[in-house]
Amino acid sequence: MKGASICRKRRRRALLCLLPALCLSGHGQAAAVLDGRTLRSEDGARVVWQREFPPAAGDLTGPLEVGGVTYLGTGPAVYAYGPGGEVLGRADLPGVVTSLEASGDAVRVSTREAGYSERFTLTREGGLTVQERAVPPPDPAITGWLARVADAVPVPELDRAAQDDPSNPFLALRQAAQPGDAYTRLSEVRRALNANLTFPAWVQLAARLDAAGFPVAADLALDRARRDAAARGLDPQVPVSRAALAAYGNPSGYVGTLLSQNRLARADVWMRHLRQLHPRFEGGPALYARYAALLDAQGRAGEAEDWRAFVDDLRGGTLYNLGPEGTRSVRDAARLAAMTLLLSLLAALLTLSARAWRRQGEDLRAQGGRWGSWLRHPLSRARRTAVAYASAPERLTLTLLCAALFAALGGWQWSNQARADLSAPALTTGTYGGGWAGARLNDLNLRPGPDAALLAGLAAQLDGDTGQAREQYTRALPDACALNNLGVIAQGREDNPQAREQYRAALATRPDLSAAAFNLGLKPAAPELDFQRTYRPGEPRLCYPDQRSLTRALTGDLSTTLGRALRQPLALIRPADPGGRPAGRLGWAILGALLWAALLAVSLLLPRAATPAQLGRPAGYRLLAFALPGTGLLEIAWGAVLLLLWAGALAALVASAGVGGAAPFLAFPHLTVLGGAGARASLLTLLGVTYAVNTLVLLTAEVRHARRARQEAGA
Repeated sequence: MKGASICRKRRRRALLCLLPALCLSGHGQAAAVLDGRTLRSEDGARVVWQREFPPAAGDLTGPLEVGGVTYLGTGPAVYAYGPGGEVLGRADLPGVVTSLEASGDAVRVSTREAGYSERFTLTREGGLTVQERAVPPPDPAITGWLARVADAVPVPELDRAAQDDPSNPFLALRQAAQPGDAYTRLSEVRRALNANLTFPAWVQLAARLDAAGFPVAADLALDRARRDAAARGLDPQVPVSRAALAAYGNPSGYVGTLLSQNRLARADVWMRHLRQLHPRFEGGPALYARYAALLDAQGRAGEAEDWRAFVDDLRGGTLYNLGPEGTRSVRDAARLAAMTLLLSLLAALLTLSARAWRRQGEDLRAQGGRWGSWLRHPLSRARRTAVAYASAPERLTLTLLCAALFAALGGWQWSNQARADLSAPALTTGTYGGGWAGARLNDLNLRPGPDAALLAGLAAQLDGDTGQAREQYTRALPDACALNNLGVIAQGREDNPQAREQYRAALATRPDLSAAAFNLGLKPAAPELDFQRTYRPGEPRLCYPDQRSLTRALTGDLSTTLGRALRQPLALIRPADPGGRPAGRLGWAILGALLWAALLAVSLLLPRAATPAQLGRPAGYRLLAFALPGTGLLEIAWGAVLLLLWAGALAALVASAGVGGAAPFLAFPHLTVLGGAGARASLLTLLGVTYAVNTLVLLTAEVRHARRARQEAGA
């Protein structure tokens, strides 16, 4: 009996184990199928659920079933659907999804964007989570995908689309904008704020909430945008280009709209958003100045002064502390210097030619005349140019002026190149690293050295590759930024003594390094540190390269540009790109100044073609010496100084007169010191002083010359 009871129990247990299989044998197992733009879950001939995807959603990839969850790549996003077709989560990725693969309980996703690809791992934690760092590229096709899909839905189909995809907040906001009771509208707004978005989508949503009359919800969306940006590695110390900011929701453009509508209360909220997250955006100084002027007009002088002080704080670490767009000021200063030197050279050569004109004509008469001698006796004619009749001090002055012109033109080119390099997309997205910026960072021709190693190490560290980051920082030592970031790596390994030692070494190397001071528990004041305390509490502060460091890594200093021009002068006029477009007139000007300076230097070796007595002091020479201050006194050092002061004052007056509209090459809009009546009055005074001093010295010289002539005649 006991044995029979045991057998019955075993048969019962076997039947219980076979029961699921018996149940399944009568029903087909549901499977996801993608038919065109329709995703269906089919159980044999029965359709369990289906979803339609409009063309605006982009390419569809998949489906992939893992653990009873169906994954589908839709444009730059991956959706996870439950057994009943409900949306379990959405992962926003920085590229269009190209493949989905199962990896245990996780899903491996490949994306493609503008010539590069990335791989990400998705897990079902809190919806659908991307394990790796995913940085949205500054591409509106990616960052504006959710809003674009929602906007493509016709109004009659809006309710069904919102029910099919409750994770898209722009659909909920469109529902809230439809006529209805206030409670329903607020419910849709709350549902929109419960979404999981990247920071560009949060900014876009905030602008729409603001325009729809939900300012409190817009403020909350902006706060979430800043928090998401901080989590993805964006930092206020990294500049943002106008194109990148437009792709990130265009907050500066929306501020302009608010200011035009005189909605200063809302504009203040958006301005402070920019001040916290993107203070160094392209065009920022102009917008800050406009906002401060509006505050002044409203009698809020204290707030306006606070904004101006904030702009002054942004000057630290820039080229010559001129501000984020200081390269434009450097360019205008170099252009003004080149204009001054060119004017000085032309005035000096004109005066010296007037003095040598008569004697030169006599010497060349037997050789075919002033112009024909170039064909009959070119070497002899070259020996008798106007410069050959000048004294050695005068030739030396001309040579030095021409060499200075070469340096000024080189500075002009250097400022243009520095501005172009600093505006590279890889360096103006608000962060470093990430697939999009990393692919373009490799295209930059970085100069080997500590600054380039620091930039590469920072990009690797932000992407989570601490091994590569440590290797790059070691190459950058003893750079203070590299020391600080090595300390951050040590602190991440919980090696706090080593971290504090690195921070102290960094602060000893650069006492003004705010990141190291922050990490040591001090309280330095800087816009980026306020962001760190608010949105990355408890995390150590990374040190980011400033504009001067980036310029050294990208372009080098001015001596690098001039040295390259001296070593490879023909490179100045070679095509700047494979398409064959010429490098520009500036390259030809630099090459011409270099050749001109070389010829003047050679002339120093030639004896003077005529004595001062033979040249005399013709009336034309005397007139030009009075009209062009300093040109008649080039044999003494003060003559060159007087000439440069006169030419500089005249060039600055032309620039400040506002003639740039008719002649753009004479416009210097970023030399603000030249603007205003006070500057013009000072320049006119300087011009008058140069004429007065020049006249006094020349009259003294004329009196001395006349006295000497009388003495020689009497003898």
